[in-house]
Amino acid sequence: MNQDNEKNYGAESIVVLEGLEPVRKRPAMYIGTTSQAGVNHCLNEIIDNSIDEALAGYCRNIKIHIEKNNYLTVVDDGRGIPVEILPKYQLSALEIVMTRLHAGGKFQPGAYKVSGGLHGVGASVVNALSDHLIVEVKRNNRLYRQEYRKGAPLYPVKEVSQSLLGFKFNQGTAISFLPDKEIFKETIEIDYQLLRRQIKERAYLIRNVYFKIFNRKLNETLGYFFDSGVLSLVRDLNRGKKTLHEPIYFRRQEADREVEVAIQYTDSISEIVHSFVNVINTAEGGTHLTGFKTALTRAINNYVKKQLEGKNFPEPFTGEDVKEGLTAVVYVKMPSTNLQFEGQTKTKLGNSEIQTFVQQAVFEFLESYFEENPKTAREILAKIFLAQKARLAAKAAKEAVLRKGALEGVTLPGKLADCQEKDPALSELFLVEGNSAGGTAKQGRDRQFQAILPLRGKVLNTEKAYLDKVLSFKELKDIVIALNMGIGENIDYKRLRYHKIVIMTDADVDGEHIRTLLLTFFYRHLTQIVTNGHLYIAQPPLYKIQAGKELAYAYSDEQKNQIVDSLTNIGIPSNKITIQRYKGLGEMNPDQLWETTMNPKNRLLKKVTVADAQEADYVFSMLMGEEVGPRKKFIITHAKMANLDL
Repeated sequence: MNQDNEKNYGAESIVVLEGLEPVRKRPAMYIGTTSQAGVNHCLNEIIDNSIDEALAGYCRNIKIHIEKNNYLTVVDDGRGIPVEILPKYQLSALEIVMTRLHAGGKFQPGAYKVSGGLHGVGASVVNALSDHLIVEVKRNNRLYRQEYRKGAPLYPVKEVSQSLLGFKFNQGTAISFLPDKEIFKETIEIDYQLLRRQIKERAYLIRNVYFKIFNRKLNETLGYFFDSGVLSLVRDLNRGKKTLHEPIYFRRQEADREVEVAIQYTDSISEIVHSFVNVINTAEGGTHLTGFKTALTRAINNYVKKQLEGKNFPEPFTGEDVKEGLTAVVYVKMPSTNLQFEGQTKTKLGNSEIQTFVQQAVFEFLESYFEENPKTAREILAKIFLAQKARLAAKAAKEAVLRKGALEGVTLPGKLADCQEKDPALSELFLVEGNSAGGTAKQGRDRQFQAILPLRGKVLNTEKAYLDKVLSFKELKDIVIALNMGIGENIDYKRLRYHKIVIMTDADVDGEHIRTLLLTFFYRHLTQIVTNGHLYIAQPPLYKIQAGKELAYAYSDEQKNQIVDSLTNIGIPSNKITIQRYKGLGEMNPDQLWETTMNPKNRLLKKVTVADAQEADYVFSMLMGEEVGPRKKFIITHAKMANLDL
């Protein structure tokens, strides 16, 4: 901790750039959206201010409260926002920070070397978009408070004797706000699962800081504390997988830049690499990630050359070979004033000097590490040799297929009943379990925009299948050809023929298994289909309920009971109510299948998303992989949630 910085962090550190008036007029410009995601964004802005104190070395505890009345509260034990009067404005620095846009300590050199935000607008924007906000600051054993309505102060900053927010730290800041229903018309409640994931991620990145969540609505308390930082994150990412060695970790600091890297290989064929800069998740990568991957490939190839000195050196490893089975976290810290991002999303780092810094640091470390740990080096090389062999075999198989023109869209699968629509945005492809159900779907569909591809039997488990094996499996190859976007390194997303791909299987154990196999295939080999929101799951009805001319369909047992109750309430005896349980899609005639499952006016579709890629990767690896223990534990834990048709 820099004692000079602590002394210098006073009212004079606060710089004001402009007023707050535009925020309520155009809230989406400042928080991206006024949907539920916007509520989460507001809470994150306040949390990130506490995190900036932690990054600066002054905060060890961050508490988040979700109250029953929808107030959201964040309390930290940092330095506390300065409260002294700014002579230029004749107002407390605290009021300036809370009521003026672009006011904060991040603009003053020395106040924050590293921070998660570029602009320091968080507190004032949240205040402007809150129906009510309370801020309490404790500095030098004195407690101060100010309250606001829709961003306007209710009274000047004042010293108080007791806390309204349960402030128990010796110093720090507490902010409690109620999102404004006039702004957030959809909901003022947060996405709790998203918050949990984000807080856990931050706890990994800021080691030795204790995050605690108090959810009063669920009567749940969660705590996150990781003393091993990114090393703990890599171990968590590899839950349920067979690892090949202990995690490799290193940290290097030069001047005002720092890089932390943790690496571990598994027997998986997929790659998991997470990159961060100043606790910002750079989901699109950037220069730090490019530097890491270049250094890793170069270090491994150099090690092989040294081991095979004087012998025939095989084909050098490519980045494609090296990434197979790789789990890694690359975390860079640097002055927030120097941060450069590509685009508006702030998820791709653009600083060119960071690529050189990371590349040199990683290469020098790994070169020494492989020399000093030959056993681990051999385990990694064995994995990469297999990856290279598989890549070359897959390449040969793919080229053979390409020579036949099968993946070029020259000949669509014979069993594909295509639609007349040529605009992909308006076209739908149903992947239907079984030829019988496929025939029914072909008769019941709207030929204008709905295409049908029947699938015969269970498809290949592609969790650990290389591309050559995938392409040799007819049902999967037919899907690839029908979609027309290719597969592997030659994927061209712009050529996708359908922007809505619907998995339609029976509502039984076999149907759920086939659905899981298809989800695995898309998630592992055609990831963009999922991430761009093109994959759906059809929800056929479970029951047909009939009483005379009255006909209804139920998609759950609960809905079935509600329909039966409503019929008896209007005087229909229960013995006159006929309930048919659908075992499969083939039991419905074409009109029924259209009306219940395929008609856009009536159907229920579940959109497949990857809101938490880390958890999704774990579940797929655990359910579809070879490790029995984690799968058995998962099944036992979730057995009570299963719907059994006995």
